[in-house]
Amino acid sequence: MTSSPSPSRADRLGGLPYTRRHTRLLVGSGVGWALDAMDVGLISFVIVVLAEQWGLTTSQKSWIVTIGFVGMAIGATLGGRLADRFGRRAVFATTLVVYGVATGASALVGGVTLFLVLRFFVGLGLGAELPVASTLVSELSPTRMRGRLVVVLESFWAVGWILAAVIGFYVIPHGDDGWRWGLAFGLVPAVYALVVRFGLPESAAWLDTRGRHEEAEAVVRAFEESAGVDAQAAVRAKGEPAPVDAVVEAHGLWSPGLRRRTAGIWIVWFAVNFAYYGAFLWIPSLLVARGHDVTTSFMYTLIITLAQLPGYLLSAVLVEVWGRRATLAAFLVGSAVSAWFFGQSDSVTSIIVAGCALSFANLGAWGALYAITPEIYPTAVRGSGAGAAAGFGRLASILAPLLVPFLLERGGASGDVLVFSIFTAAFAVAAAASFLLPELRGRQLAE
Repeated sequence: MTSSPSPSRADRLGGLPYTRRHTRLLVGSGVGWALDAMDVGLISFVIVVLAEQWGLTTSQKSWIVTIGFVGMAIGATLGGRLADRFGRRAVFATTLVVYGVATGASALVGGVTLFLVLRFFVGLGLGAELPVASTLVSELSPTRMRGRLVVVLESFWAVGWILAAVIGFYVIPHGDDGWRWGLAFGLVPAVYALVVRFGLPESAAWLDTRGRHEEAEAVVRAFEESAGVDAQAAVRAKGEPAPVDAVVEAHGLWSPGLRRRTAGIWIVWFAVNFAYYGAFLWIPSLLVARGHDVTTSFMYTLIITLAQLPGYLLSAVLVEVWGRRATLAAFLVGSAVSAWFFGQSDSVTSIIVAGCALSFANLGAWGALYAITPEIYPTAVRGSGAGAAAGFGRLASILAPLLVPFLLERGGASGDVLVFSIFTAAFAVAAAASFLLPELRGRQLAE
């Protein structure tokens, strides 16, 4: 009688129930993610104050935002490659140190030039972190809820953005040094890097691609023990994964088997980055330009930001019910409709309602996007694939902050309508491109 093949480590991890060890992974990674979002969100509030204190021109304000995204584009691409080379956990921890130290240092500067230099390094660390953290969680999650856990990870972004809005409302506008105290909070990630480095597991799938099979087995058994599975009864796989170089050679991001999904994911990332950062980084400034004072504008932004959380929660449910692709497309269509209505809004009520709808739909789309991105690539190039998509998307986040002031000036009284009409079109393009992606709900990650 022929015995059945032994389960691979990926099968064993994928078949486990959710345990406290998964909670530690999710919260440990999520806190780092929230700190990332806090840093990105803070700059939109800091710019409003610096524009008054330093007499910034429109161009200088745009470059403060843009230079960070230049760093993020480079960081995302390099971070993914480094994560495939040196490991998910090590790169994750390093990115926290880079952007934490740079943010804290930027609280001490007195001029635009040095501030720009430090914002570049902040972006470098921020850009590298996000695709690496989502890849780590995806590779260690149970198959039946993998998408949901990655969306929950992404929901920590809302926590960080809300924290940024709270700091923006309660700290930054108060006193000449309020913005410095706000940026000083950015030192927290550098300390938290120790938790990531010593408290989180490395990806078993990545360890296997590097030939470190005993370490990979130890990671899997730790999760099995947490689930109450007898570690001694867990059977090793009969064969070990192919060496990483052989796998990478067979699965280049633009190879015949991957080029369609690579094109699709790059288009989605580009369009979503363009619309999201073009809108949300400028909302406080747009509200001030419409005649609201700084404190009131920050309060409205905080209310709009709170709507991100339910968007994530619904996305976390739907990615395992409808699937990743349908959920992504639905939230992108909702984002397009909301963006159009926000551009037409003129009263306080309509601004808040349309802004909350945009926040809800857009962040639901982000959750589904982060769930689907690492899934579409095999282990050996998963970090590179996710990082390359994020890096290409960051090119749009560089373009948007530069383009928005130009369009507002050229559009005159109807500048807001023009800007948000363009964002509507970008979300619509992203929704169409999402159908180039495969649906992998309930399927094991490719090794």
